[in-house]
Amino acid sequence: MSDDDLHDPEDGGGFDVDDWGRLPAFTGQVATLDDVEARRAVFALADTRDPRPIDMPLPQPVIWWDDDGEQAAVAVQAEAHGGVSDEDDGDGLMEVLGLVLADGSTAVALLDDVDLVDDSDPTWRALVAAAVGDEGADD
Repeated sequence: MSDDDLHDPEDGGGFDVDDWGRLPAFTGQVATLDDVEARRAVFALADTRDPRPIDMPLPQPVIWWDDDGEQAAVAVQAEAHGGVSDEDDGDGLMEVLGLVLADGSTAVALLDDVDLVDDSDPTWRALVAAAVGDEGADD
């Protein structure tokens, strides 16, 4: 886990196709409300069973499929959480990602709602360029 804030006051916390790797990742433990308030983590879920970090490389470029279409993002947090009731038979496992969008805003998404990509992916690069207004990013 990094002690760095998710948002750099100098640049608004966003990223472009060349500097996304500098975003600090929250790894190795499940986030608490204190972590979110201190801007070390994007989200904290309470009242779930068997929460645990997901073992995956972070930060990780992703294409997030939300209600408005596809967006470029970088996953900086990954956790798995079981259901909230004692009757849950284990099928209710949620795999949740904390995302940073190119403009510096954050979002929470299910792992099923993103495509993990490489930073050379042309769609991801075009989405980042469009979000930050950098028309030359694909050159």
